[in-house]
Amino acid sequence: MHFIDTHTHLYSEEFQKDIETVIVHAEQNEIHKFFLPNIDSTAISGMLLLEEKFPGKCYPMMGLHPCYVKENFQSELTIVKEWLDKRAFAAIGEIGLDYYWDTTFKEEQMHSFKLQMEWALMYDLPIVIHSRNATAETIATVRPFAEKGLKGIFHCFGGTVEEANEITGMNFLLGIGGVCTYKKAGLDEVLKHIDLKHLVLETDAPYLTPVPYRGKRNESAYIKIIAQKVAEIKGCSLEEVAEVTTANAMNVFKV
Repeated sequence: MHFIDTHTHLYSEEFQKDIETVIVHAEQNEIHKFFLPNIDSTAISGMLLLEEKFPGKCYPMMGLHPCYVKENFQSELTIVKEWLDKRAFAAIGEIGLDYYWDTTFKEEQMHSFKLQMEWALMYDLPIVIHSRNATAETIATVRPFAEKGLKGIFHCFGGTVEEANEITGMNFLLGIGGVCTYKKAGLDEVLKHIDLKHLVLETDAPYLTPVPYRGKRNESAYIKIIAQKVAEIKGCSLEEVAEVTTANAMNVFKV
């Protein structure tokens, strides 16, 4: 079996002291590729260092996270564009809309999101979407770009069956992580109605740690726990979850 962690912040300071051990632990659990979403310019050097240190395993993305759209968003977007012009990335991400913590820069978030989706079409790259308290707005904003051929992943999906169907109807995948192991989240009931062909697995490490490790640092090795939960929900084998979700990830990221 082979698994892919489609969304992990392994460049975070939480991993600086033991990143080699974290990678080895993941590989012992049959996770062999790690896709690294960018958040802003401060994360780029650490992210690219992991790509250099673990070639063929760590794949960086480039983008401006909506929570980091602040007063300096124009200069941050300029940096994103410069990097996209300079070299190849696995995707543009993570990008999107987040109205949970602060809506001060709501208009700027929307502008940044649309612009980065235009770049994704320009460079023929998928996007990885962060959406929080903005699912309807995010789907509506993505739809005209999806009609032009844009594809990608709705990271950390936790919505309804109806929202899932809207997203998959646009040929986007749903990123499923540790939340599916939380009893009160309700994601398990939603996943019963969603075909495996629409899913990829992710940890969002060091965040959103699955049960039974909730409350501790998340890491990519826990993809296997998430996969086991998905297999239980879908009534299928772990091997089938590995095969289908890995193929989905390889296809969307073109690796």
